[in-house]
Amino acid sequence: MYATRCVIPVIKSPKDYQTYRISPQDSNRLAIIFDSTNANTSLTCCVEIFDVGGQTPPNRHQWALEMFFVLKGEGMAICDGKNMQIKAGDSLLVPPTGTHLIKNTGNSRLYTLTIMVPNEDFSELIRSGIPVELDEEDMAVLGKYDSLIPC
Repeated sequence: MYATRCVIPVIKSPKDYQTYRISPQDSNRLAIIFDSTNANTSLTCCVEIFDVGGQTPPNRHQWALEMFFVLKGEGMAICDGKNMQIKAGDSLLVPPTGTHLIKNTGNSRLYTLTIMVPNEDFSELIRSGIPVELDEEDMAVLGKYDSLIPC
């Protein structure tokens, strides 16, 4: 017999997201949806917003899987020297130790849902950055997904 326990889900909307630019010169921002500080588990889930021409620095993770789901825009994913075009609706899974970067190659901002498991200090790195606000364009893009959240 399984023990039952009631888990109260945490529901957030874009106005609740804490958003950071890791370094002043970075051309991408990360809006944290859930991380180990508010989800009581070792994951980081955020919306990553790339300015036109923006990109992440090349990076790799020792143990973590990182998944990107493109919400809006188009770009280039580079992983271990392989270039792949990405666009809205595409998913990319980067295995541990894969050196990768994401670059916005489109004429508008690129938005990805980015999930890392386990956290591997990713949310701590994000939170050590510079707090920034989501602007009207960001809220308009993210607000489109409000209707997908069940009541």
